[in-house]
Amino acid sequence: MKGLVNPLHVSRFIHSYDEAAIQKGINLSVGFDFHEYVSITEATPTKGKTYPTFRPDRSPIKAGEGYWLVGVDKNNEVVLVAAARLYDLSQSNLAEHLQSLKFFYADPAKHAHPQDRCICKAPSAWRITGKVALHGDLWVRSDFRGQGITKMMTRIMVGVTLAMWAPDFRCGFAGRWSIDKRVYDVPHAEPSGSVLRLVAQDIVDDEWLFWSTGEEMRSLIDRWESDTSPPLRAQHVS
Repeated sequence: MKGLVNPLHVSRFIHSYDEAAIQKGINLSVGFDFHEYVSITEATPTKGKTYPTFRPDRSPIKAGEGYWLVGVDKNNEVVLVAAARLYDLSQSNLAEHLQSLKFFYADPAKHAHPQDRCICKAPSAWRITGKVALHGDLWVRSDFRGQGITKMMTRIMVGVTLAMWAPDFRCGFAGRWSIDKRVYDVPHAEPSGSVLRLVAQDIVDDEWLFWSTGEEMRSLIDRWESDTSPPLRAQHVS
C-alpha cells in the first residue's frame, strides 16, 4: 500500500525552502494559467524556448493538472521559472507517449511537423506508467547560478507535486552536463531518454531521463528534512 501524504509535513517542508529563497532575495509565486506562464517566459531575456509540453496552444493542461513557479528579485525582475504537469498514462507508458509525440502535442496529427520525431532509448521509460508528473522548463538567471538554486527549486517542486497529485512517478529531462555537475536530486538517471527533433521550434536534443517513484519522492522529503539545516544546505550546494 502506498504511503499517505501528510499535508502538514509537506507544507512545513515547502515553507522551509520558500524561506531559503527569501534569504536569497527571491520572492516565489505559484500559478496555474499557462497562457500567463508563456507570456512570462517569452518576455524573459536569455530564457530558452518553452517546449510545446507547457504551451497551451499546443498541449492544453486541464485545471488541477499543472502548475508553475516564478521567482523575482527585489526589482521584480524574473530570476527563475519552472513548470510541472500531470499525465494520465494508465493506458500507456512514458516511452510510448514520447515516441508518439503526444508528450508534446495534444494532437500530433494537427500540430507536429512531418519531420518531428522523438526516440526514447531509456529502458525504464517503458515501465513508467499510471499518474506521471513531469518537472521541466527549469531556468535560473545567470547571476543566481552556482548557489544551489536549482536544487532548492527541485525540492520545492517535489513537495508541491507530492501534495497536489501523489503521483506514481516523477520524471524530467536534462543534458549530460547536469549529471556531471550533480545538479538534480534524482534516484535514477538514464541516457537518451528523449532524442528529440521539433522542426518548428528549432529544437534538437539528446537528453537524459530522470525519474523517481512516488514512494521515493516521500523518502527524499524525509531525507532532505532530516538535514541539519535544509534551507542552508540548499543555499550552499552548487
